[in-house]
Amino acid sequence: MTHLESEICSRLLLAHYGQIVSTVGSQLIRTGAQPLRLIATDTGTPIDQVKKALCVLIHHNFGAYRLHKRGHVEYEAQGPQVLRLLRFPRYIYCAKTLYGDTGELIVEELLQNGKMHMSSALRRVTERLHEASTDSESVELGEAGETFVRLVQTHFLHKCGLVPEAAAAPGARPPPAPTLLTDEKDMYTLPDLSSLAQGKRRRRGSGDGEQPQAKRSRQQPAEHEPPPDDGVYWQVNFERFHQHFRDQAIVAAVGSKLDQTSSEIVRTMLRMSEVTTSSSSSHTQPLSSNEIFRAFPAGYNLSKQVLDQYLTLLSDDPMEFVGKTGDSGGGMFVINLHRALASLACATVESVVQERFGSRSARIFRLLLRKRHLAQKQVEDFAMIPAKEAKEMMYRMLSENFISLQEIPKTPDHAPSRTFYLYTVNLPAAARMILQRCYKTVVNLIDRREHETRENKRLLEKSQRIEAIMASMQATGAEELQLQEIEEMITAPEQQQLESLKHNVNMLDSSENQVDETIFILESYIATTRIEKEPTQKR
Repeated sequence: MTHLESEICSRLLLAHYGQIVSTVGSQLIRTGAQPLRLIATDTGTPIDQVKKALCVLIHHNFGAYRLHKRGHVEYEAQGPQVLRLLRFPRYIYCAKTLYGDTGELIVEELLQNGKMHMSSALRRVTERLHEASTDSESVELGEAGETFVRLVQTHFLHKCGLVPEAAAAPGARPPPAPTLLTDEKDMYTLPDLSSLAQGKRRRRGSGDGEQPQAKRSRQQPAEHEPPPDDGVYWQVNFERFHQHFRDQAIVAAVGSKLDQTSSEIVRTMLRMSEVTTSSSSSHTQPLSSNEIFRAFPAGYNLSKQVLDQYLTLLSDDPMEFVGKTGDSGGGMFVINLHRALASLACATVESVVQERFGSRSARIFRLLLRKRHLAQKQVEDFAMIPAKEAKEMMYRMLSENFISLQEIPKTPDHAPSRTFYLYTVNLPAAARMILQRCYKTVVNLIDRREHETRENKRLLEKSQRIEAIMASMQATGAEELQLQEIEEMITAPEQQQLESLKHNVNMLDSSENQVDETIFILESYIATTRIEKEPTQKR
């Protein structure tokens, strides 16, 4: 990991899990895998606290362990997993958009706790829905269970790895580092919900005020019994969320380039293959025109003939998002995911160039992308920009690594007079450079938010104390006049300062989310370039 990525990981762990976890996690990110005692020595932290910090990291999927060939256990931090803390608000909002408030709370609970039993997650979500409910309608456990089932069926949640049965056999000595087995066929198999519902009804019955005290005392130990799904933990499938974000970006790009109907056709194709296509695949599964027509939303009233015309238009478009692979079933079509991500990354880099250097520099940049290699004179002629201005623009972009210069010598001595100098764009390198600048922006946003909070610490503490006093007085049935007197303890200038602070923090949070969207596009594109290189290297 780069220095900026390590810095972001340290800040995120500090903000979410405290100083000790941040110290241990930063040490492992910086040095790599280490045994327990070496971590305690290097960080100057008591070994008991290091154990607890490692438990937190492993439980939240930010850490891992492995057995060294010499027999001791080493621990390491998963930096890319820690960086996903930036994206937690997007995961929660996505779940709310797709599955409502119940889906939002389920994903939020799993993100906060790392791993949970299904019964524990449903019980906690049901309690929170009861607390937030303002009407007399009660939220049943079965309703939350149905939403959980839908999240699993669409692969947004999956099971964690299980300890092999041989390791848990009586009399067998457990290994120093147990290996968790993951069966892909069993990752999305749900337990029996009837036993969970019966357990919930028993707990509700035990809290009934009409029951005798002796009966309540006899049922109380049942609260400490293990859950019916003990040993089976669930966690958020981040790759599935990333796949959904990628699909949404592709649909938005098609809609902005063509029209709403074209984007809806692409959305239908992505939805039909979202579960069957892995996150690393370069193409979706082939779909026939007849299958797309049957799955297309009925509200658009699109005929089969018009749909075929749209599919032909999409497959002939220069973006090459949709490709045709056969003629059976009215034509077989796929979505080129790697090509789509390359186009999205290219558009992102182009927008950065335009904002940083101006529209004329962006014209030169797009020209180099299209023509691949051009000499200085060719750029001036094709872009129709005067020679002096074109040279200044190109040298500025060259100095900041947005474009590169390639030498093609005529003779082996590489003499400048006998060498062609061609300008080109190395898109992966430009994407990596902008990605590092995005990381730097995130660090600056975190620093600014901490500065704003630190400068107004006294005012925030005063506001929190007054809110706590008002809440307690409202609970005791205080009069309106008394509550008004408490509110007036914050003066008008202080109230204005609080509103300004809240506005600034909201703007910083919004900016962080927008930067994370750019980070996601660039990271996804860079990951596809690595995948494309691996088969070439093997050959």
